[in-house]
Amino acid sequence: MSLSIIVIAHNEAHAIRTCLESVTWADEIIVVDSGSTDNTVAICREFTPHVYSHDWPGFGIQKNRTLSYASKEWVLSLDADERISPELRDEIQAAMAIPGNCSAFRMPRLSSFCGRFMRHSGWWPDYVTRLFRRGSARFSDDLVHERLLVDGATGTLKSPLLHDTYRDLEEVLDKVNSYSTTGARMLDQKQRKAGLSTAILHGLWAFMRTYFLRRGFLDGREGFMLAVSNAEATYYRYIKLMLLNRKSS
Repeated sequence: MSLSIIVIAHNEAHAIRTCLESVTWADEIIVVDSGSTDNTVAICREFTPHVYSHDWPGFGIQKNRTLSYASKEWVLSLDADERISPELRDEIQAAMAIPGNCSAFRMPRLSSFCGRFMRHSGWWPDYVTRLFRRGSARFSDDLVHERLLVDGATGTLKSPLLHDTYRDLEEVLDKVNSYSTTGARMLDQKQRKAGLSTAILHGLWAFMRTYFLRRGFLDGREGFMLAVSNAEATYYRYIKLMLLNRKSS
């Protein structure tokens, strides 16, 4: 069975080589870049001639653009900071080769936070659906936190997808700002309303859920840091929504 790898990228020179090295066994690698100013494009061209440039419309639309370039029977969607272990590679190849009714497969994702792989805090097993038959799935058009919409049954793989995210606190703060802005825009488009009390209560709940209900305390100091960053991202998302509400009123 043939396989296309699809990846979206923007200034990912620090991570994308490891990602692409982990999938050189695939039949086709496709990368869509959104105006990188570092060496991302040059690195990608070491692995594939299928490197394209597009503006940035949001995660869902960009991933569907990338999917449109795929030509093989199966598709595996990866983020630039993710990588496939040899164990997951073998499981993917076996899943594609077995006749069955599954249109897609999900896999557990093991993510790192400031150098530590998180086994709690709501980050594990964090199942994500990434492997699918071409023509049987597409991504939602969400600006952030897009979903794969599958037509048919979804199976489950056991080996984890490795996610080297949030290398340091600077990256955490950058993504808190970026994701809270995009999240506020999405809520505003859905005509959601927010005030200061909404932001405070949602932020507090995000911390409690991450650190206590999802046992983030078992992830040590990184678990506490993650709970705080989740609370900040949630608080700022609703504060920014409150300000958007004010502009439109």
